[in-house]
Amino acid sequence: MELISILFLPVYFVLNPIRLKRRKIELAVISDVHLGTYGCHADELITYLNSIQPKKLILNGDIIDIWQFSKRYFPPSHLKVLRKIIGMASRGTEVYYITGNHDEMLRKFSDTSMGNFKIMNKLVLNLDGKKAWIFHGDVFDVSIQNAKWLAKLGGYGYDLLILINSSLNWCLAKMGREKYSLSKKIKNSVKGAVKYINDFEKTAAELAIENEYDYVVCGHIHQPKKEIYENKYGRCTYLNSGDWVENLTALEYSFKRWKIYHYNHDRLSPFFMDEDLKEMDMNDLIASITDKEVRMENLTEEQFSEREEHIDPDFSDNKGLSQD
Repeated sequence: MELISILFLPVYFVLNPIRLKRRKIELAVISDVHLGTYGCHADELITYLNSIQPKKLILNGDIIDIWQFSKRYFPPSHLKVLRKIIGMASRGTEVYYITGNHDEMLRKFSDTSMGNFKIMNKLVLNLDGKKAWIFHGDVFDVSIQNAKWLAKLGGYGYDLLILINSSLNWCLAKMGREKYSLSKKIKNSVKGAVKYINDFEKTAAELAIENEYDYVVCGHIHQPKKEIYENKYGRCTYLNSGDWVENLTALEYSFKRWKIYHYNHDRLSPFFMDEDLKEMDMNDLIASITDKEVRMENLTEEQFSEREEHIDPDFSDNKGLSQD
């Protein structure tokens, strides 16, 4: 019976989206969305943003891919991401846009503030008495500093690889096989790429320790990670938000803890993301849901109309997630 209840819950939430509440978190960090490229998973990102209610949203670089921007490719879903972010800022979320290498043209607007929306090159936050140093991370990339044309060429090559990978995964899905990441395979098999990633993480952590930061939060290398680094001078937690091209990940901070959100895994159980629900007895959870359903059925037409006015205007695009 309990197994049936567990299997029933995801279906219930899809069929009854009005009852889902957004997860309230202190801070969310996303990076490397690359809007304007074929590899960007804009629909999935909209779904994620519609599932949370953060006090602060950090856009840690490469949100818009200005390097590869083309008038021929910027679909409606990519525009909806921008609209969603602006909407979150207008509803009270503090949005910090930290510039990266693919959106470096925005650096001329650094320290610009428009209401709750701020553009900057780096950010230092106080999180429950600890200092977090947040920046994109391209400052460590020698190829960008010394041979920008080579880095841009690599960006086009990566985008082409993602296109090929998408076609491959479509064929694999038709055959009932698991998806395969070509870029991850290449990165993991090429010693230079592995060394670059390790050096990047070590350099960021050592600089954070040297400057007495408790956390260092980066993007850029598309490798989600949370790890404690320690040397003779101190220790810090290195964090990377990953990307929304391959990994579909974000960083979340709440209750004095950091966690990596994996869209492909965590979206299947959104109601388990909150600690109070995780500890709730399954029977109590089922009872609370069915009780709410009864109350909804008893609403008058006028009451239901009033309730609909509070639904997110982007509800039609959020794949079943809306604000209660």
